[in-house]
Amino acid sequence: MLQNIKELYGIKLAASDGEIGHVKDFYFDDASWAIRYLVVDTGTWLSDRQVLLTPHAFGRWDRDKNILPIKLTRKQIENSPSIDSHQPVSLQYERAYYDYYGWPAYWEGGGVWGIADFPAVDESLNEKDPPQHGHNQRDDLHLRSTKALAGYEIQASDGPMGRVISFTVDDKSWTIGELVVETGRWYAGKEILISAGEVERISHDDSKVFVKLSQAAIRQTAEDNVVKAST
Repeated sequence: MLQNIKELYGIKLAASDGEIGHVKDFYFDDASWAIRYLVVDTGTWLSDRQVLLTPHAFGRWDRDKNILPIKLTRKQIENSPSIDSHQPVSLQYERAYYDYYGWPAYWEGGGVWGIADFPAVDESLNEKDPPQHGHNQRDDLHLRSTKALAGYEIQASDGPMGRVISFTVDDKSWTIGELVVETGRWYAGKEILISAGEVERISHDDSKVFVKLSQAAIRQTAEDNVVKAST
């Protein structure tokens, strides 16, 4: 089920033996558009370090109580590999992190989650030899912050077309499906959705998201969505 990622910011995180904080941010992979890590605001607990949780640890989001269960103990999280709050997530850290929890590494295989399409821990997967191909074998990382991209300009093939304000995310596969875009004056400031598959590249230097679509194609997509919503 697709959710606006803004709905997840601030929700409480409950380990198996107590609360650990709330959702601060998400890091996603801009090659597969998978959410790789949730960034935890731990409050005064573990306040001297950045705490990351992968979707492998997520339980089912309780919308009534606005709580995301985490299938780990507080001690497991406390003893996990430490990463400085001001440092990027390195491949070396990710290897240590996945080794610590014993989860299948997403970069070892051709699927979004390595040798699976969902971040479920299946012991039988470890018995197979994962295929050594696909974008997950790269040495450079493409992790982006969902909050940091808010405000980035959408650059169509022939000009600007609004700015990113959020994303929709599948809460089963934990992949981003669409960018939520505020259109500005050309569409009365309304919000539209652009598929993540249409993104060509993201430029931090320019604070822009380049898409494969033309301005006319984006306008037509917006109009078609309005027609579908009204029928």
